[in-house]
Amino acid sequence: MTTTTRSEFDQGIALARRPGEPGLYDGELDAGWQIGGGVNGGLLLAVAGHALSLELGEHGEHADPVSISGYYLSAARPGPATVRTEPVRQGRSLSTGTASLSQGGEERLRVLATYGDLAGAEDDVRTTARPPQLPPPEECIGMEHAPKALIKQAALLERFDLRLDPSTVGWAVGQPSGNGRIQGWFRLADGREPDPLMLLLVADALPPVTFDLGMPGWAPTIELTVHLRARPVPGWLRVSHATRNLAGGYFEEDAEVWDESGRLVAQSRQLARAPRPQ
Repeated sequence: MTTTTRSEFDQGIALARRPGEPGLYDGELDAGWQIGGGVNGGLLLAVAGHALSLELGEHGEHADPVSISGYYLSAARPGPATVRTEPVRQGRSLSTGTASLSQGGEERLRVLATYGDLAGAEDDVRTTARPPQLPPPEECIGMEHAPKALIKQAALLERFDLRLDPSTVGWAVGQPSGNGRIQGWFRLADGREPDPLMLLLVADALPPVTFDLGMPGWAPTIELTVHLRARPVPGWLRVSHATRNLAGGYFEEDAEVWDESGRLVAQSRQLARAPRPQ
């Protein structure tokens, strides 16, 4: 008999329907997904996204997030969590719903999302976008070279096989470029292949681009929107995060995620609070 072990990501977003309460799901946020003062925002979005996938995909084929926006209301902590979903509209090609992730009666995340079937997004591609030019993964900087202080405040990095472009990691040795860009190769350390729900995590997986502005520290997300453009093929993902404007204590972070085939599979923008001075 073969025993199948679920990946850490699948365990991290696992949910159980609560009997007798339609649209309500129970889960557990693991301490291994923490960064700074709370659980990673991308993981939280994937948990809420999973609940909507179960709810909107139950009576049709709309199990893939197409556009999902999350507003972060309070910092999530390791421990039990509940997600309450509500379908808003279910159409032929798209369905829309909301989700609210709470802990102990306190709402952590509010989501509005549209779902569909990304298998139908494979044919017509017209784009001028190009993937970031990166050295091969073996020539990039792995997390084994990360400053101990970074790993201490970002436990989730130990679950990633993240290889950063050497040209964007000067901040790790006290020499940030000031360009506001961090990019590299990404996959999960346990070998779990990418899918649409995992892309929600990847959109918020790299160190904050403020590191490259010489501003280390936790940068809590205020709002994160992810547009999913296709189902990723197996293999490495190329990820680029960048900012152009930090003002009033807040900055935007734009991300692009490309799969092994060279296809742009996800785009995102988030508004985050700049790290407080050390």
